[in-house]
Amino acid sequence: MKITKLETFCNEFVGFVGLTSEDGATGWGQVSTYNSDITCEIFHRQIAHWAIGRSTNELELLVEEIPKREHKYPGSYLYRAMAGLDTAIWDWRGKQAGKPVAELLGGNAGKVRAYASSMRRDIKPEDEAERLLRLQDQFGFDAFKVRVGAECGNDIDQWPGRTEAIIPHIRKAIGADAALLVDANSGFSANRAIEVGKMLEAHGYEHFEEPCLYWEIEETAKVSKALDIAVSGGEQDWDLHHWKRMISLEAVDILQPDVMYMGGICRTLQVAKMGQAAGLPCTPHAANLSLVTLFTMHLMRALPNAGKYLEFSIEGPEYYPWQEDLFVSSPFTIKDGHASVSEAPGWGIEISPSWLEQADYKITDIDSIGGASGYHSLYG
Repeated sequence: MKITKLETFCNEFVGFVGLTSEDGATGWGQVSTYNSDITCEIFHRQIAHWAIGRSTNELELLVEEIPKREHKYPGSYLYRAMAGLDTAIWDWRGKQAGKPVAELLGGNAGKVRAYASSMRRDIKPEDEAERLLRLQDQFGFDAFKVRVGAECGNDIDQWPGRTEAIIPHIRKAIGADAALLVDANSGFSANRAIEVGKMLEAHGYEHFEEPCLYWEIEETAKVSKALDIAVSGGEQDWDLHHWKRMISLEAVDILQPDVMYMGGICRTLQVAKMGQAAGLPCTPHAANLSLVTLFTMHLMRALPNAGKYLEFSIEGPEYYPWQEDLFVSSPFTIKDGHASVSEAPGWGIEISPSWLEQADYKITDIDSIGGASGYHSLYG
Protein backbone atom coordinates (compact mmCIF):
# COMPACT_ATOMS: atom_id res chain seq x y z
CA MET A 1 0.00 0.00 0.00
CA LYS A 2 1.52 3.33 -1.07
CA ILE A 3 2.33 6.08 1.43
CA THR A 4 0.53 9.25 0.39
CA LYS A 5 0.95 11.58 3.36
CA LEU A 6 3.45 12.10 6.18
CA GLU A 7 2.66 14.66 8.88
CA THR A 8 4.63 15.82 11.90
CA PHE A 9 3.30 17.30 15.13
CA CYS A 10 6.03 18.55 17.43
CA ASN A 11 7.45 20.85 20.02
CA GLU A 12 11.02 21.20 21.20
CA PHE A 13 10.93 17.99 23.20
CA VAL A 14 8.83 15.43 21.32
CA GLY A 15 7.58 14.94 17.77
CA PHE A 16 4.98 12.51 16.46
CA VAL A 17 4.72 11.31 12.85
CA GLY A 18 1.38 10.49 11.26
CA LEU A 19 1.40 8.26 8.18
CA THR A 20 -1.52 7.85 5.77
CA SER A 21 -1.64 5.29 2.97
CA GLU A 22 -3.61 5.49 -0.27
CA ASP A 23 -6.57 3.65 1.24
CA GLY A 24 -6.81 6.14 4.13
CA ALA A 25 -5.31 3.80 6.75
CA THR A 26 -3.00 5.44 9.27
CA GLY A 27 -0.09 4.79 11.59
CA TRP A 28 1.65 6.73 14.35
CA GLY A 29 5.36 6.97 14.96
CA GLN A 30 7.77 9.26 16.73
CA VAL A 31 11.06 10.98 15.99
CA SER A 32 13.64 11.11 18.73
CA THR A 33 12.98 13.25 21.77
CA TYR A 34 14.93 16.47 22.45
CA ASN A 35 15.36 19.08 19.73
CA SER A 36 12.45 17.31 18.10
CA ASP A 37 11.46 20.47 16.25
CA ILE A 38 14.82 20.36 14.47
CA THR A 39 14.45 16.62 13.87
CA CYS A 40 11.00 17.09 12.32
CA GLU A 41 12.42 19.65 9.92
CA ILE A 42 15.06 17.11 8.92
CA PHE A 43 12.30 14.51 8.58
CA HIS A 44 10.62 16.58 5.86
CA ARG A 45 13.89 17.66 4.22
CA GLN A 46 15.70 14.32 4.17
CA ILE A 47 13.24 11.49 4.85
CA ALA A 48 9.60 12.12 3.93
CA HIS A 49 9.93 13.00 0.25
CA TRP A 50 11.83 9.77 -0.41
CA ALA A 51 9.05 7.72 1.20
CA ILE A 52 6.00 9.31 -0.39
CA GLY A 53 4.66 7.03 -3.12
CA ARG A 54 6.59 4.03 -1.81
CA SER A 55 4.92 0.95 -0.35
CA THR A 56 4.65 0.26 3.35
CA ASN A 57 6.09 -3.16 2.43
CA GLU A 58 9.33 -1.43 1.46
CA LEU A 59 10.28 -0.16 4.92
CA GLU A 60 13.38 -2.33 5.18
CA LEU A 61 14.55 -1.10 1.75
CA LEU A 62 13.84 2.53 2.61
CA VAL A 63 15.81 2.31 5.84
CA GLU A 64 18.79 1.09 3.83
CA GLU A 65 18.40 3.33 0.80
CA ILE A 66 17.48 6.75 2.17
CA PRO A 67 20.82 7.25 3.97
CA LYS A 68 22.58 6.51 0.66
CA ARG A 69 20.53 9.20 -1.04
CA GLU A 70 21.36 11.54 1.84
CA HIS A 71 25.04 10.57 2.04
CA LYS A 72 26.17 14.21 2.01
CA TYR A 73 24.31 14.85 5.30
CA PRO A 74 24.55 11.67 7.36
CA GLY A 75 24.69 11.31 11.10
CA SER A 76 22.64 11.15 14.25
CA TYR A 77 19.94 13.64 13.24
CA LEU A 78 19.20 11.74 10.03
CA TYR A 79 18.52 8.55 11.98
CA ARG A 80 16.61 10.34 14.75
CA ALA A 81 14.30 11.52 11.96
CA MET A 82 14.24 8.12 10.24
CA ALA A 83 12.82 6.66 13.44
CA GLY A 84 9.59 8.54 12.76
CA LEU A 85 9.06 6.80 9.42
CA ASP A 86 10.06 3.37 10.71
CA THR A 87 7.84 3.41 13.78
CA ALA A 88 4.84 4.86 11.91
CA ILE A 89 5.04 2.06 9.34
CA TRP A 90 5.23 -0.57 12.08
CA ASP A 91 2.06 0.86 13.64
CA TRP A 92 0.37 0.88 10.23
CA ARG A 93 1.40 -2.74 9.67
CA GLY A 94 0.14 -3.82 13.07
CA LYS A 95 -3.23 -2.17 12.56
CA GLN A 96 -3.62 -3.78 9.14
CA ALA A 97 -2.77 -7.21 10.55
CA GLY A 98 -4.83 -6.71 13.71
CA LYS A 99 -1.78 -7.59 15.80
CA PRO A 100 0.54 -5.79 18.23
CA VAL A 101 3.92 -4.90 16.77
CA ALA A 102 5.55 -7.34 19.20
CA GLU A 103 3.76 -10.17 17.37
CA LEU A 104 4.85 -8.90 13.96
CA LEU A 105 8.42 -9.03 15.26
CA GLY A 106 8.07 -12.68 16.26
CA GLY A 107 7.05 -12.22 19.89
CA ASN A 108 3.76 -11.62 21.62
CA ALA A 109 1.94 -9.41 24.07
CA GLY A 110 2.71 -9.85 27.74
CA LYS A 111 4.81 -8.68 30.64
CA VAL A 112 8.29 -7.17 30.71
CA ARG A 113 10.24 -6.92 33.95
CA ALA A 114 11.17 -3.29 34.55
CA TYR A 115 13.76 -1.48 36.59
CA ALA A 116 12.97 1.89 38.15
CA SER A 117 15.36 4.27 36.44
CA SER A 118 16.31 7.47 38.23
CA MET A 119 17.50 10.31 36.00
CA ARG A 120 18.61 12.57 38.83
CA ARG A 121 21.98 13.57 40.18
CA ASP A 122 20.73 16.64 42.04
CA ILE A 123 19.52 14.45 44.88
CA LYS A 124 21.10 13.30 48.11
CA PRO A 125 21.57 9.53 48.61
CA GLU A 126 19.09 9.58 51.52
CA ASP A 127 16.38 11.24 49.43
CA GLU A 128 17.02 8.95 46.48
CA ALA A 129 16.70 5.87 48.68
CA GLU A 130 13.48 7.17 50.19
CA ARG A 131 11.76 7.60 46.85
CA LEU A 132 12.98 4.23 45.56
CA LEU A 133 11.53 2.54 48.62
CA ARG A 134 8.18 4.25 47.96
CA LEU A 135 8.22 2.94 44.39
CA GLN A 136 9.10 -0.52 45.63
CA ASP A 137 6.07 -0.51 47.91
CA GLN A 138 3.72 1.09 45.38
CA PHE A 139 4.64 -0.71 42.16
CA GLY A 140 6.60 -3.76 43.22
CA PHE A 141 9.87 -2.82 41.56
CA ASP A 142 12.68 -5.17 42.52
CA ALA A 143 15.37 -3.54 40.37
CA PHE A 144 16.61 0.06 40.47
CA LYS A 145 19.13 2.27 38.67
CA VAL A 146 20.78 5.38 40.14
CA ARG A 147 23.31 7.87 38.81
CA VAL A 148 26.96 8.14 39.76
CA GLY A 149 29.61 10.65 38.70
CA ALA A 150 28.55 13.57 36.52
CA GLU A 151 27.56 13.64 32.84
CA CYS A 152 30.79 13.73 30.81
CA GLY A 153 32.27 14.76 34.14
CA ASN A 154 35.97 14.12 33.60
CA ASP A 155 36.22 12.36 36.99
CA ILE A 156 34.61 15.33 38.76
CA ASP A 157 31.60 14.14 40.73
CA GLN A 158 28.23 15.91 40.85
CA TRP A 159 29.49 17.09 44.21
CA PRO A 160 32.52 15.82 46.12
CA GLY A 161 32.02 12.36 47.56
CA ARG A 162 28.53 11.73 46.13
CA THR A 163 29.51 8.54 44.25
CA GLU A 164 31.22 7.03 47.30
CA ALA A 165 28.19 7.91 49.40
CA ILE A 166 25.34 6.76 47.16
CA ILE A 167 26.68 3.31 46.24
CA PRO A 168 26.65 1.80 49.76
CA HIS A 169 23.67 3.84 50.94
CA ILE A 170 21.28 2.59 48.25
CA ARG A 171 22.29 -1.02 48.84
CA LYS A 172 21.80 -0.71 52.60
CA ALA A 173 18.43 1.04 52.22
CA ILE A 174 16.98 -1.21 49.49
CA GLY A 175 18.27 -4.46 50.92
CA ALA A 176 20.26 -7.42 49.70
CA ASP A 177 17.59 -8.93 47.43
CA ALA A 178 17.03 -6.01 45.05
CA ALA A 179 18.94 -5.77 41.77
CA LEU A 180 20.93 -2.53 41.60
CA LEU A 181 22.30 -0.77 38.54
CA VAL A 182 24.18 2.50 38.00
CA ASP A 183 24.68 4.89 35.10
CA ALA A 184 27.78 7.09 34.86
CA ASN A 185 26.76 8.89 31.64
CA SER A 186 30.34 9.06 30.35
CA GLY A 187 31.53 10.47 33.66
CA PHE A 188 34.86 8.73 34.28
CA SER A 189 38.30 7.99 32.92
CA ALA A 190 39.08 4.28 32.65
CA ASN A 191 41.14 4.30 35.84
CA ARG A 192 38.48 6.06 37.88
CA ALA A 193 35.74 3.88 36.38
CA ILE A 194 37.61 0.77 37.49
CA GLU A 195 37.82 2.17 41.03
CA VAL A 196 34.09 2.86 41.03
CA GLY A 197 33.42 -0.55 39.50
CA LYS A 198 35.25 -2.26 42.36
CA MET A 199 33.03 -0.38 44.80
CA LEU A 200 29.96 -1.49 42.88
CA GLU A 201 31.10 -5.10 42.96
CA ALA A 202 31.74 -4.92 46.69
CA HIS A 203 28.13 -3.81 47.25
CA GLY A 204 26.50 -6.31 44.90
CA TYR A 205 25.58 -4.08 41.96
CA GLU A 206 25.14 -5.91 38.65
CA HIS A 207 25.19 -3.28 35.88
CA PHE A 208 27.63 -0.40 35.22
CA GLU A 209 26.40 1.77 32.37
CA GLU A 210 28.48 4.03 30.12
CA PRO A 211 31.42 4.40 32.51
CA CYS A 212 33.66 6.36 30.11
CA LEU A 213 33.15 8.87 27.32
CA TYR A 214 30.93 6.87 25.03
CA TRP A 215 32.88 7.65 21.88
CA GLU A 216 36.12 6.39 23.52
CA ILE A 217 35.21 2.73 23.26
CA GLU A 218 38.77 1.57 23.88
CA GLU A 219 38.55 3.16 27.34
CA THR A 220 35.28 1.37 28.03
CA ALA A 221 36.88 -1.89 26.89
CA LYS A 222 39.62 -1.43 29.52
CA VAL A 223 36.95 -1.08 32.19
CA SER A 224 35.00 -4.10 30.97
CA LYS A 225 38.07 -6.31 30.97
CA ALA A 226 39.11 -5.20 34.48
CA LEU A 227 35.76 -5.82 36.18
CA ASP A 228 33.40 -8.69 36.88
CA ILE A 229 30.33 -6.44 36.95
CA ALA A 230 28.55 -6.24 33.59
CA VAL A 231 29.49 -3.07 31.70
CA SER A 232 26.82 -1.72 29.37
CA GLY A 233 26.70 0.98 26.72
CA GLY A 234 25.61 2.15 23.30
CA GLU A 235 22.61 4.36 24.00
CA GLN A 236 24.09 7.27 22.00
CA ASP A 237 25.33 5.21 19.06
CA TRP A 238 23.67 4.98 15.66
CA ASP A 239 26.45 3.92 13.26
CA LEU A 240 26.32 0.17 12.58
CA HIS A 241 30.05 0.09 11.86
CA HIS A 242 30.69 1.58 15.31
CA TRP A 243 28.50 -1.13 16.82
CA LYS A 244 30.48 -3.83 14.98
CA ARG A 245 33.71 -2.38 16.35
CA MET A 246 32.29 -2.09 19.85
CA ILE A 247 31.34 -5.75 19.79
CA SER A 248 34.63 -6.91 18.25
CA LEU A 249 36.57 -5.05 20.96
CA GLU A 250 34.41 -6.69 23.64
CA ALA A 251 33.93 -3.18 25.00
CA VAL A 252 30.60 -3.95 26.70
CA ASP A 253 28.80 -6.95 28.17
CA ILE A 254 25.29 -5.58 27.51
CA LEU A 255 24.18 -3.71 24.36
CA GLN A 256 21.92 -0.69 24.89
CA PRO A 257 20.76 0.73 21.55
CA ASP A 258 18.05 3.38 21.71
CA VAL A 259 15.26 2.74 19.19
CA MET A 260 14.93 6.47 18.50
CA TYR A 261 18.62 7.26 18.13
CA MET A 262 19.20 4.17 15.98
CA GLY A 263 16.57 5.14 13.43
CA GLY A 264 13.74 2.83 14.45
CA ILE A 265 12.96 -0.82 14.98
CA CYS A 266 14.63 -2.20 11.83
CA ARG A 267 18.12 -0.88 12.62
CA THR A 268 17.80 -1.68 16.32
CA LEU A 269 17.05 -5.27 15.35
CA GLN A 270 20.31 -5.33 13.40
CA VAL A 271 22.23 -4.38 16.55
CA ALA A 272 20.37 -6.98 18.59
CA LYS A 273 21.22 -9.65 16.00
CA MET A 274 24.90 -8.66 16.13
CA GLY A 275 24.71 -9.06 19.87
CA GLN A 276 22.99 -12.43 19.61
CA ALA A 277 25.77 -13.71 17.34
CA ALA A 278 28.33 -12.55 19.90
CA GLY A 279 26.42 -13.98 22.87
CA LEU A 280 25.50 -10.56 24.24
CA PRO A 281 22.12 -9.51 25.68
CA CYS A 282 20.31 -6.43 24.37
CA THR A 283 18.66 -4.09 26.89
CA PRO A 284 17.58 -1.03 24.87
CA HIS A 285 17.84 2.45 26.33
CA ALA A 286 14.47 4.07 27.07
CA ALA A 287 14.87 7.06 29.35
CA ASN A 288 11.49 8.82 29.19
CA LEU A 289 7.79 8.05 28.87
CA SER A 290 7.26 9.14 25.31
CA LEU A 291 6.73 6.35 22.77
CA VAL A 292 10.35 5.20 23.06
CA THR A 293 9.47 3.14 26.13
CA LEU A 294 6.47 1.55 24.39
CA PHE A 295 8.55 0.73 21.31
CA THR A 296 11.12 -0.89 23.59
CA MET A 297 8.46 -2.92 25.41
CA HIS A 298 7.28 -4.43 22.12
CA LEU A 299 10.84 -5.06 20.99
CA MET A 300 11.82 -6.83 24.20
CA ARG A 301 8.84 -9.17 23.92
CA ALA A 302 10.33 -10.34 20.61
CA LEU A 303 14.13 -10.37 21.06
CA PRO A 304 15.65 -13.81 21.65
CA ASN A 305 18.54 -12.11 23.46
CA ALA A 306 16.52 -9.55 25.40
CA GLY A 307 18.21 -8.43 28.59
CA LYS A 308 16.75 -8.84 32.04
CA TYR A 309 14.92 -5.53 32.26
CA LEU A 310 13.04 -2.74 30.58
CA GLU A 311 14.39 0.67 31.56
CA PHE A 312 11.42 2.56 33.03
CA SER A 313 11.85 6.23 33.92
CA ILE A 314 10.46 7.19 37.32
CA GLU A 315 10.59 10.93 36.66
CA GLY A 316 7.30 12.79 36.66
CA PRO A 317 6.20 16.28 35.61
CA GLU A 318 8.60 18.08 37.93
CA TYR A 319 11.48 16.66 35.87
CA TYR A 320 9.89 15.94 32.47
CA PRO A 321 6.88 18.29 32.22
CA TRP A 322 6.76 17.77 28.45
CA GLN A 323 5.91 14.05 28.73
CA GLU A 324 2.57 14.76 30.43
CA ASP A 325 -0.73 14.41 28.56
CA LEU A 326 0.76 12.98 25.37
CA PHE A 327 -1.78 10.15 25.10
CA VAL A 328 -5.53 9.74 25.52
CA SER A 329 -4.74 7.01 28.02
CA SER A 330 -1.27 6.09 29.25
CA PRO A 331 0.20 2.88 27.80
CA PHE A 332 2.44 2.57 30.85
CA THR A 333 1.24 0.67 33.88
CA ILE A 334 3.61 -1.00 36.32
CA LYS A 335 2.28 -3.87 38.40
CA ASP A 336 4.47 -6.19 40.47
CA GLY A 337 7.51 -4.58 38.87
CA HIS A 338 6.40 -5.36 35.32
CA ALA A 339 5.14 -3.34 32.36
CA SER A 340 2.66 -4.94 29.95
CA VAL A 341 2.37 -4.97 26.19
CA SER A 342 -1.28 -5.10 25.24
CA GLU A 343 -2.83 -7.13 22.45
CA ALA A 344 -4.11 -3.96 20.76
CA PRO A 345 -3.10 -3.65 17.09
CA GLY A 346 0.05 -1.69 16.26
CA TRP A 347 1.42 0.26 19.18
CA GLY A 348 -2.04 0.35 20.75
CA ILE A 349 -1.99 4.09 21.48
CA GLU A 350 -3.96 7.22 20.66
CA ILE A 351 -2.17 10.56 20.68
CA SER A 352 -4.03 13.23 22.64
CA PRO A 353 -6.05 15.43 20.22
CA SER A 354 -5.54 18.48 22.46
CA TRP A 355 -1.78 17.94 22.38
CA LEU A 356 -1.83 17.64 18.60
CA GLU A 357 -3.84 20.86 18.27
CA GLN A 358 -1.13 22.79 20.11
CA ALA A 359 1.82 21.25 18.26
CA ASP A 360 3.76 22.71 15.35
CA TYR A 361 2.49 21.05 12.19
CA LYS A 362 4.03 20.22 8.84
CA ILE A 363 3.03 17.91 5.98
CA THR A 364 4.68 16.21 3.01
CA ASP A 365 2.27 14.51 0.61
CA ILE A 366 1.78 13.47 -3.00
CA ASP A 367 0.68 16.96 -4.02
CA SER A 368 3.68 18.68 -2.41
CA ILE A 369 6.16 16.56 -4.39
CA GLY A 370 4.39 16.79 -7.72
CA GLY A 371 2.09 13.80 -7.60
CA ALA A 372 4.71 11.06 -7.65
CA SER A 373 7.29 9.46 -5.44
CA GLY A 374 10.33 11.61 -4.79
CA TYR A 375 12.33 8.40 -4.78
CA HIS A 376 14.04 6.67 -7.63
CA SER A 377 15.44 3.32 -6.60
CA LEU A 378 19.18 2.85 -6.49
CA TYR A 379 18.52 -0.53 -8.02
CA GLY A 380 16.51 0.54 -11.05
